[in-house]
Amino acid sequence: MKNALLVLGCFAVGILAGVAAGGVFPASQAALWVLYALMLLVGMSLGSDRQLKQILRSLRPWMVLLPVGTAVGSLLGAVAAGFLLKQWGWADYLAVGSGFGYYSLSSILITQLKEASLGAAAAAQLGTVALLSNMIREMFTLLFTPLLVKYFGRLAPICAGGVTSMDATLPVIAKYCGKDLVFLAVFHGVVLDISVPFFVSFFCSL
Repeated sequence: MKNALLVLGCFAVGILAGVAAGGVFPASQAALWVLYALMLLVGMSLGSDRQLKQILRSLRPWMVLLPVGTAVGSLLGAVAAGFLLKQWGWADYLAVGSGFGYYSLSSILITQLKEASLGAAAAAQLGTVALLSNMIREMFTLLFTPLLVKYFGRLAPICAGGVTSMDATLPVIAKYCGKDLVFLAVFHGVVLDISVPFFVSFFCSL
């Protein structure tokens, strides 16, 4: 929750700074370099995490089904949202849904990749939709994990958390789902984390 509020606060400050700059600051180019740095740090973090190495050594084939199920469910939910809202193309909704809770990376990617086809303003709007929807996903998991466990089982909060099951929502998952599912939650988050750039880039290219 604290991280989500911090990101939202930074986003609001960025809007005010952009308004004050009056279009003088090359924000799109700066965001691209921030994205490169973010991808570098994500790669370094995953490669140096000792817990990740333990998880990779203890992998079981059936574990792959959980992130696959989360990805399929997220994309179906995005399509359903598209039928209800009808403001964007179906590929745009799929790009938003394929953020899987990774609000910072998915919003930047969508803004950058859709700028050529939608224009800067529309691309920024779609990126904002991705930011907010994925932030809401994280906050929903943090707030309603006890109810998810009660009515849908111990795996439900892991799927609901998406990418955040390996970091932001992991403490609440460990508390209510059991410590025996911690490694599965981290593995689930890592797989989705790696897949986000590929899914978002693919749907943005359609």
